[in-house]
Amino acid sequence: MAELKRTDTPRMDAPVAAVFDSYPAGIRPKLLGVRSLIFQTALENESIGALTETLKWGEPAYLTEATKSGSTLRIAWKQSTPDQYGLYFNCRTTLVDTFRTLFPELVYEGNRAIVLSADEEPPWDSLGICIEATLIYHRREKI
Repeated sequence: MAELKRTDTPRMDAPVAAVFDSYPAGIRPKLLGVRSLIFQTALENESIGALTETLKWGEPAYLTEATKSGSTLRIAWKQSTPDQYGLYFNCRTTLVDTFRTLFPELVYEGNRAIVLSADEEPPWDSLGICIEATLIYHRREKI
């Protein structure tokens, strides 16, 4: 599995930073790594364009407002499942069904999330493909 490339990521606005700061010490670096991968993916695919980072439902969310190329992607840790964190997708898309076909080894929550274990290294390559598919969803590019 390829290692996550570290890229310069934009500075977080204070409300987004406060949410990341509220996450447990063992989870925060994992979610920051996913955040980095989201921005790295956007940089590597010109059709995605600049991302908007904001809060949706109190969770960090990434939108393609500039190009309208993709669907909203959220990342979060939830107190009700302290050993897990996830990537959350619009449940009205076919994204999770597609991911389930491509990556049956991943753990899913219905048609809305990829669930990751806090105790394991994230599957960076698979997540990168899922993130890119989300950020180009409205362009209907093949993944």
